Amino acid sequence: MPSIETRIREYVREAFPSPEHAVMETEDSLFDAGILDSIGVMTVVAWLETEFSIMVDDDEVLPENFDGIGPLSRYVSAKLGVSGSGE
Repeated sequence: MPSIETRIREYVREAFPSPEHAVMETEDSLFDAGILDSIGVMTVVAWLETEFSIMVDDDEVLPENFDGIGPLSRYVSAKLGVSGSGE
C-alpha cells in the first residue's frame, strides 16, 4: 500500500489540479501556491476522514496541520498513531 504521504499527494493532485504541482515540495504551502482555500480544506477534511478512517476535530483544522503535503502526512500519521509518514 502506498505511504500516507503518497496517498495524500495523489489525492491533492487529482482533486485540485494546478500547474504548481510540478514544482511543489513536501513542505511547500498549498495555500500560498493557490492550490487550497477554505473550501478546499473542508474537501480535504472529508476525504481524510473517509480515506484514513479518522475524525478531524474542528480545533485541529489549522495551517500547521493542513498547509502542505508534509504537514498533512504528519497530522494523519499522528491521528493513526504511526511514526513518520506511514511508510
